[in-house]
Amino acid sequence: MSAHTLTPAAATAAPEVKQRSSLRMTVDYLLKDRASLIAASFLVLLVLFALAAPLLAGITGHPANDQFRETGLTPAGVPVGPGTEFWLGADQLGRDVLVRLAYGARVSLIVGVVASLAAASIGIMVGMVAGYFGGKVDTVLSRCIDLVMSVPFLLAALALVSVLGASLPLSVGVIVFFSWTSLARVIRGQVIALRQREFVEAARSLGAGHWGIIFRDILPNLAAPIIIYATLMIPSSIVFEATLSFLGMGIVPPDASWGGMLAEASGNSIYLTAWWLVLFPGLALLFTTLAFNVLGDGLRDALDPRTRRKAK
Repeated sequence: MSAHTLTPAAATAAPEVKQRSSLRMTVDYLLKDRASLIAASFLVLLVLFALAAPLLAGITGHPANDQFRETGLTPAGVPVGPGTEFWLGADQLGRDVLVRLAYGARVSLIVGVVASLAAASIGIMVGMVAGYFGGKVDTVLSRCIDLVMSVPFLLAALALVSVLGASLPLSVGVIVFFSWTSLARVIRGQVIALRQREFVEAARSLGAGHWGIIFRDILPNLAAPIIIYATLMIPSSIVFEATLSFLGMGIVPPDASWGGMLAEASGNSIYLTAWWLVLFPGLALLFTTLAFNVLGDGLRDALDPRTRRKAK
């Protein structure tokens, strides 16, 4: 028998090639990426922290907007620091910083997710229509994108707030208005590259309509950039909301928001003696935006087959 000839038993014992789906390979990569795991774990804890805001208020006995001037302020009127009564200290009005931080997390997550989903939906639709139809449609939509990107963000927000008044829906609307353009440009470029591919031409030859091709054939091929950019839009929306609240154009006091807490701490330079008023909201903003950015980078690498091969 030749040395290269396999007996039936040996052929049967040969290892089988296991096929893995793209989703499974993406999940496996993320599970091996320590930075992405840490970022995802932090975001899960942040969501639980935000959901537990009423529970924290009940445990501490400190509702978010209630002022405890006798226990939260010293006889000199200075906020008390972190301790057994106020775990993260009190602010200049005697309110519990921990409880307000939890309610502020709710605002940041709601604004970040809702605004990002709305902006992504607009950007995807505009980008696909502009890239697929081209010609005058592309020209008009591209000029609309350029027009929106040329409007000063803070100036427009200030003008809207002065007319309509500050509110959470207005903050979300302003953020959505200024956030969809970048994704629309990316999607437009991707669709331009995809519309001449063989599978699109095959769909046309089979009599598929334009909208059927856009949603059934092109959109599934845009899943990776959409997921990545939508994830990276969330921290930008959170920072936008914090900026508006810091400037008095976002969440209306006394409702808690991280930007509003920073603005209140900067008034009368109270942060010079009560350092916790700046430290905790600032760290919350820093780590939240950092976690979303790290997770977005991890998703980008996980969805790229070339990166997955290098990681093996």
